[in-house]
Formats: sequence, structure tokens, C-alpha cells
Amino acid sequence: MSKVIQWIHDDLLRVTSDIPAIYVFDEEKLRSESWSLKRIGFIYECLLELPVIIQKGDPVAEVAQFAHNHGANTIRIARTPDPRLQSQAHQLARQFTIDLWAPEPFVNLSNPVDLRRFSRYWQKASRALGLDTRDRT
Repeated sequence: MSKVIQWIHDDLLRVTSDIPAIYVFDEEKLRSESWSLKRIGFIYECLLELPVIIQKGDPVAEVAQFAHNHGANTIRIARTPDPRLQSQAHQLARQFTIDLWAPEPFVNLSNPVDLRRFSRYWQKASRALGLDTRDRT
């Protein structure tokens, strides 16, 4: 049986099973997209709740090294619409088998959501989940 690691990325901060997992803060992406310290802190705090190794640098190099260190020949990656992450996955596919997975959605929303701000998403998601705690009096 082949050994598998998981690469956690910005589009899905979820570990699939008990396999070793890594998240890499992509320094080039942080600079080019001008991530705020608040956003970086939010991602970091989420990662602290997961059984994941946190690195910074070039994701392709860091994930490849992590896979080699664990003797893995397969990398599990959540599907993503992000062209940068897709390109990095294609680069990793030169050395490893890529296992793309599509997790069950956290919540199914009937209308599109503005994803630029988490609060806009959460307002609709919490209502769909029956968690809306706003006072409606």
C-alpha cells in the first residue's frame, strides 16, 4: 500500500484522516495578494486546532520534502478553483501521485455568496444551519 500525506491549503482547512498533514504559508502569495496580519492570524489559529505541520516558503518544495520525509508517494489535496494551487498541484504531480478529493460541503446554500468577507458567508450559512442567534425582536 502506498503511503499518503495530505496538503492542507487555504481553500479547505480540514484534515481528512489520520495521515500526516502539512500546511505551507506561501510567502510569495502572501506578498502578491497583500494578506493582512488579521487574515494570517485567522488561518494560523485555525491550523492550531488541526493535527498539521505548519511551514512557510514555497509550497511545492515544502510539500515535496514533507512527502519524502514520510516516505509517501501520494499527496491528497482538496479540489480548489484557485489557479495558483492547481498549478502547484500539477508541479507536484511530476513526482507524486495526486489524490484530489471533494469533501462534503459544510452547508448547502441556494444562492451565491460574496466570499470576500467571512461574515457575509457566515451570516447565510448560520441561518441555513439553524444557528442564527441574532435577536429578531
